[in-house]
Amino acid sequence: MAWTDAAIDRRMLLAQGGLAAGLLATGGRVMAQDAGTATVFHGGSILTMEDVAPSVEAIAVRNGLIIAAGTLDAANSAAGRGAKRFDLQGRTLLPGFFDPHGHVVMVGLQARYANLLPAPDGEGDSIPSLQQITRLWMRKHADLVRKTQLVIGFGYDDSQLREQRHPTRAELDAISKDVPILFLHQSSHMGSVNSAALAAAKISAATPDPDGGVYRREPGSKEPNGVLEESALFAMMGVLFTRLDAQANMEMIREGAAFYASFGYTTCQDGRSSTDTCKLIAAVAAQGGLPIDVLSFPDILTSTDAMELPSYRRDYAGRFRIGGVKLTIDGSPQAKTAWMSQPYYIPPEGQSAAYAGYPAITEKQAMDLVDLAFAQGWQIQVHANGDAAVDMLIAAVREATKKHGAADRRPVLIHGQVTREDQVDQLKALGIVPSFFPMHTFYWGDWHRDSVLGPRRAENISPCGWALRRGMRFTSHHDAPVAHPNALRVLSATVTRRTRSGDILGADQRVPVDVALKAMTLWAAWQHFEDDRKGSLAPGKLADLTILSDNPMTIDPDRLANISVTNTFKEGRSVTGGSA
Repeated sequence: MAWTDAAIDRRMLLAQGGLAAGLLATGGRVMAQDAGTATVFHGGSILTMEDVAPSVEAIAVRNGLIIAAGTLDAANSAAGRGAKRFDLQGRTLLPGFFDPHGHVVMVGLQARYANLLPAPDGEGDSIPSLQQITRLWMRKHADLVRKTQLVIGFGYDDSQLREQRHPTRAELDAISKDVPILFLHQSSHMGSVNSAALAAAKISAATPDPDGGVYRREPGSKEPNGVLEESALFAMMGVLFTRLDAQANMEMIREGAAFYASFGYTTCQDGRSSTDTCKLIAAVAAQGGLPIDVLSFPDILTSTDAMELPSYRRDYAGRFRIGGVKLTIDGSPQAKTAWMSQPYYIPPEGQSAAYAGYPAITEKQAMDLVDLAFAQGWQIQVHANGDAAVDMLIAAVREATKKHGAADRRPVLIHGQVTREDQVDQLKALGIVPSFFPMHTFYWGDWHRDSVLGPRRAENISPCGWALRRGMRFTSHHDAPVAHPNALRVLSATVTRRTRSGDILGADQRVPVDVALKAMTLWAAWQHFEDDRKGSLAPGKLADLTILSDNPMTIDPDRLANISVTNTFKEGRSVTGGSA
C-alpha cells in the first residue's frame, strides 16, 4: 500500500527528529522545528514509555507532533518565543492509551441504550432491577422507541445477578410484548429477547439451533425461552439492528469514540466490523466526526470486501483506517461458551459434566481463513478464549507459515483467557502476539474460580506473567463494551489481579506497573505497526497525550483503579475539555 503525502511528511519529520537529537547542551531530545505556536507541558510527572529516558521534565509540542522531550530548558528552547505553557500542576502526563482490542460502535450502542451493567459500572443487580431500568429508559426515550420499534438493554451479567441466571422471554414480556426487546449479556456472546423479538426473527419451536449457537428452550419443550447463545444471538442482532438507520449508527460511532477519549484513549478499535460499518465509520471520519483514531478489523468470514475499500491503508484518513481482518474461533468463558480442552468446573444449565464449550467454526475454516490472510498480506486478529480454540489458532498459523514462509506479520491472539503455559511457548515461536484480557480477574475472577474453571485453572487466566518471563511483548485490553473502556481499571487488573471479593487470582501472573503501561501504549502501537508514530513520548511522534490525576508509578497499586483521566489530547488538541 502506498504512503500518502501526510505519511511521507511524518516519516521525514521522524528522520529530522533523529538528526536533531542531542543538539541541546542541557540534554533531552528535540526535532527540527516548523512554523506554528508550540506548547510546553511541564510541572508534573511525565512518563515517556521510552527505555532510555522513561521520565522527563517537560515536552514541547508543535503542529500535532512532539518536538522535544527532556529538560524544561530543552523544551523551552525547542518551543521558542511565544510558546504556550501547560502546567500539569502535579498531575501525570503519559502517551495516549492505544486500544489493542475493542468495539467502538458497540460502545456507542452501550452509551445510547439502557445500561444493565452491574456495579461498579451500573445498577443491574437483579432481574427486577433490569426490568425497572429498562422501563425507565423507555419512558425517557419514548420517541426513539416509537421511531425504531426496538428496545435494547446492554450489559446484564448472570454471574452478578441475584438470581444467578439469564432473564427469560417471559421476564422481558413483562416489560413489553409489543415492541421487540433485546438484552445483551456483558460478554456480547449471549442475550435474551422477548416474544416480539422472536416473532420478528421468525424463531419458533420448529427452528433448529444454528451452527455455532443455541436457542435455549423451555424445560420439557422445544419452545424458545428467549435466551440466545453465540450465532443464534448474532443472527437476532442482524435482524433487529436493521431498524437503526444510517444516521443513528453514525451518531453511535461519534458517541463511542468520544466515550473512549474520556478514558484517555487516543486510538480505539472496532473489531469484527462489517463492510457497511466500515463505510459508516469512513463517512463519520470524512465529516470530521472522530475525536480520536479508529482502527477497524472487518470480519474475515463475512466482510473481506471491506479490504477493497480505500480505508484499508497504513495511515489514517480523517482518523480512520482498516488495519486487517478479524476471525472468531469460539465464545466467552464467563458465558461458558468458550471452547476448552477440559470440561467446565460447573456446566451451564442443561449440559452434562463433560461439557467443554464449542467452536464457532470448523478446523478447515480456521486453516483456510488464516491461510487467506497470510496469502493476502492482511494482519489477522483471532478471538480464541478457550485453550482448545488457542490450539486451533496455533495449528492454523503454523501451517500458513510453512506454506507462505516466515515474515513479520504479527498475527494476534485476542483474549487467550485459558491459554496454557505450553501454548505460550508456541505463540512466541510462531510470532503470535498475545492480547490478553486481565480485566477478567476483577470482573469475573471469583466466578471463574468458583464456577467456570475452578480454583486451579482460574489462577492462570490471561497469563501476562508467563509472557513477560519469556521476553514477549503482550498487550492488555477491555473488550469494550464488555466492560467500560476504563484504561485505569485495565492497568489495575494487570498489576494486582484482585477480584471483586478482594482475592488475588494468580499472583504469579501479575506484572509491574511500567510493563502494564507499555502493554497499553507502546506495545499496543507496535501490535498494529504504529509504534513509529504512537505509543511513547519522543520527538517526531504524534502528540497523543493523556493526563492523569495521580502517578501510577508511585501510587499504592490497590488505588490504581481510582486514578482519573483529567484530559486527553489528540495530536496536541484537547478532545475532552481544557486547552493547550
